Amino acid sequence: MYTVLAGGVGAARFLRGLSAAVAPDQIAAIVNVGDDLTRFGLRICPDLDSITYWLGGVVHPQQQWGRADERFTVAEELARFGHDDWFTLGDRDLAVHLHRSMRLAQGVPLSVVTEEVAAAFGVPIRLIPATDDPVATVITTADGTDLHFQEYWVRERAQPPVASVQLDGAEAARPAPGVVEALMGADAVLIAPSNPVVSIDTILAIPGIREAIAATEAPVVGVSPIIGGEVVRGMAHRLLPAVGAEVSAAGVAAHYGDLIDGWVIDERDAESRAAISASGPVCVATDTIMDDVEVAASLARTCLALASDLAAR
Repeated sequence: MYTVLAGGVGAARFLRGLSAAVAPDQIAAIVNVGDDLTRFGLRICPDLDSITYWLGGVVHPQQQWGRADERFTVAEELARFGHDDWFTLGDRDLAVHLHRSMRLAQGVPLSVVTEEVAAAFGVPIRLIPATDDPVATVITTADGTDLHFQEYWVRERAQPPVASVQLDGAEAARPAPGVVEALMGADAVLIAPSNPVVSIDTILAIPGIREAIAATEAPVVGVSPIIGGEVVRGMAHRLLPAVGAEVSAAGVAAHYGDLIDGWVIDERDAESRAAISASGPVCVATDTIMDDVEVAASLARTCLALASDLAAR
């Protein structure tokens, strides 16, 4: 079994490639829920939904998030009543949030609802939220303002300088059922090229998850989300300095520290391979721009080959 720490579009692309490289029923993805929010009384899980839409084949092809062939009739009607439209929900997307919110109100845990949603879209791998408990990523800006991650990312367009990032509610949260088992029973644990601060660190902040990764006998291999000192997409370059990390493939490897045994970087950063390996994780370079499924599958096979080599040592 292969267990992936996942969040956002980078993870969705990687999981699509991994699903093409190995049997999908051998994959479990532990997904960030720190950027979940409640809007118009509905519980929205952006990372879970993005991965579901990608693997279910219904993602918007240009945006790479949200639903293809989307309509916004409800959003337009809400605007009639003066509701702020900074976080717009499409009609097809709303159906998912309605189902999730109704089931949660019935007392069904998020992990079970996630299984229902994944099954409805024909997602072939197992998706597990990092926790069933409510948590929220909070961005504290340089002027001392606390913003929910979605307020910072969507409403403020990631413009305010960031002082710190924290996961509210983490102390009381517990890993969702199956999370620890998926880590402890894995043949390899893979860290997708997701935002290290608000996708991966927020998973690791749930008590018991980092400890399970440290305790597992499986090799842990990560993929750098930084290529040539730049992000592929998103705002990791604005957040990494807030946690004391350099915006580079080497900087993210150092940020993860002894959590990782192997590190996969893009060919454009190949000159840093020796230095990264000398500092701890075994490092290899390959094409990590997953514009098509073949490249994503090749990247996944590179990760698995590195994990196999590490396990044999």
